[in-house]
Amino acid sequence: MIVGIGLDVTQVSRFTTAAARQGLLGRVFTAAEQDSSMQRMAGRFAAKEALAKALGAPSGLVWTDVEVRKDEAGKPYFACAGTVAALVAELGIASIHLSITHDAGIAAAVVVCEA
Repeated sequence: MIVGIGLDVTQVSRFTTAAARQGLLGRVFTAAEQDSSMQRMAGRFAAKEALAKALGAPSGLVWTDVEVRKDEAGKPYFACAGTVAALVAELGIASIHLSITHDAGIAAAVVVCEA
């Protein structure tokens, strides 16, 4: 059963400008997530936004409590901890599907949460 669906689109140039602000990257990304291009980080940001929407956009989630990772085949997935893991468990979510794309200066992500 689908518990939530989230979608986010991020303009890479706008994200890059925002990322130049002091402290933004540290508040949103774990150290492991900050090792990439702005295009990929914009995709990770879109992924986190899409996840928040799929979870009902609650307040109190800590951005660094969810990390976007890739498996051996390059497929993205979330590693959840803390506030995000607690909400996922509370909602009875057993599986989270993630797709990220980048094209023409846009990064987009879709998230489907299943019980």
